[in-house]
Amino acid sequence: MSRQLAELLVKDKIISQFHFEQAETAVKGGATSYVRFLIEKNHLAESKLLYYLGQKFGLPSINLKKFEIEQSILRIISPEIAYKHAIVPIQSAKGTLVVALCDPSMISGFENLKFRLKMNIEAVLTSYSAFDAALSKYYGGAATVGAAIASFQGNKENTEALASMDLVQVHEIQDGGTSADQDAPVITAVNGILSESIRRAASDIHIEPYEKRFRVRMRIDGTLMEIAQLPIEMKRAMLARIKIMSRMDIAESRVPQDGRIKLKQGNSEIDFRVNTMPTLFGEKAVLRLLNKGNLHLDLTKLGFEAGQLVDFKKGIYAPNGMVLVTGPTGSGKTTTLYSALSELNQVTDNLSTAEDPVEYNLDGINQVQVHKEIGLTFAAVLRALLRQDPDVVLVGEIRDYETAEVAVQAALTGHLVLSTLHTNDAVSTITRLMNMGIEPFLIVSSTNTIVAQRLLRTICSGCAVQMPIPVEKLVTMGVPEPIAAQMKCMKGQGCQKCNKTGYKGRIAIYEVLTMTPAIKEMVLSGATVLDLKKQAAKDGMKSLRMAAITKAAEGKTTLEEALSMTMET
Repeated sequence: MSRQLAELLVKDKIISQFHFEQAETAVKGGATSYVRFLIEKNHLAESKLLYYLGQKFGLPSINLKKFEIEQSILRIISPEIAYKHAIVPIQSAKGTLVVALCDPSMISGFENLKFRLKMNIEAVLTSYSAFDAALSKYYGGAATVGAAIASFQGNKENTEALASMDLVQVHEIQDGGTSADQDAPVITAVNGILSESIRRAASDIHIEPYEKRFRVRMRIDGTLMEIAQLPIEMKRAMLARIKIMSRMDIAESRVPQDGRIKLKQGNSEIDFRVNTMPTLFGEKAVLRLLNKGNLHLDLTKLGFEAGQLVDFKKGIYAPNGMVLVTGPTGSGKTTTLYSALSELNQVTDNLSTAEDPVEYNLDGINQVQVHKEIGLTFAAVLRALLRQDPDVVLVGEIRDYETAEVAVQAALTGHLVLSTLHTNDAVSTITRLMNMGIEPFLIVSSTNTIVAQRLLRTICSGCAVQMPIPVEKLVTMGVPEPIAAQMKCMKGQGCQKCNKTGYKGRIAIYEVLTMTPAIKEMVLSGATVLDLKKQAAKDGMKSLRMAAITKAAEGKTTLEEALSMTMET
């Protein structure tokens, strides 16, 4: 369509034949469009073009840069449709959708779109630069994915070829490395998905094949959201592309595989930890994002309350002993421990880690990757590290008796040991170690501090409003009356900034158990978990539930989020 518009510009003497031919050569060489080339080379002024098109086609014009488009409007048009028809939806009312476009020749394709949407469509003009900025702002990397899908679906031969292509062929094409290959829809779609995940600050990408559909979801602030529906014919080629990028065996689809992708975006380095899994309808891929640019290793910024931070620092600054961090997968344990290592990282101390996998590279710290398949387990690495004159050792996870035993012995012989376990709260960690076979007297002798943690979604600052809740209702919901009487509950109404969720970002809450003499005595006497929790509360420990309610009272999260992410104690 861009060529038709360029020909019209020549006919009406808006541009010269010479400049048209230059644009044609550029497009054949890979330029995005005739008109964009003419604008970029200053052969055509945008203001002049906008006035001409308005007069020629009888369309009103707007400055799209001044519009703030609601998410509900954007959801009417998918990224692939927006890219295919070169439109951005801006308003909807009484069965009519108003769309902005920069090329009026695209209006000829609106009839099919009207039938598909069951809406009338009205068009308004905007400049090319404003249109491109809006497409990037509102669809981001999804627009790139949409363009790839539109290109893919528009090429019947490409669709049929990829549907029947075996994985070896895909590998050979990639090894060719031609510039044409780099423009392939599958490659563009994968790059767009990775770019979109970074833009949205996702923690995980799920690429999932089903019988009749193929979708992409991303975990954003702890919640999975669907980002795109892809043509089912793309699934094998897309999985092959991901496997190539992560250095997996693309010919093997019967067993799970692990790999890693390293990307650089500006000054940021982003790692994607990749796992593929054979499912009923093909391989599913999950990519975990490890963005070092988002890693802020500052204990004061994590969410510790003042008293909790004092107790935690006492534990990590002790000359020896264990500091254990517990919580479910994705609760921020790695960030807490890396922040502790960063706090302790001095030229006078030797710090080492045993990790599976090593998530981030930390300068000045000796990090070791566990390889169970060759016998390099957590316990084996820890034993070896103890012969490396360590001051501080981090063990990624205590999973079994062998690792627990070596960690306890290390803590008892003058080393500070940091590690994680999977338990629901701090006190349960003690019984978990006992169940592994560690004697109670060894636990109380070696353990300094146990921390349980969770991540709560924080209220979006762009749409936060007060939400009055009667004190009586707060009390029935589990909020202590003194807090309920002064509590000002907040919520996010939903806006463009937070994708209409009302939440943007997350903050950690903590439960810090210090091994006081009273707790140690009760452990040795075989006290129950409930009795230990009561004693810990007497000693000043704030439970996860109370820490969450405190964050809600401060207006940092909603009461609903605080109660749903923690258990009553």
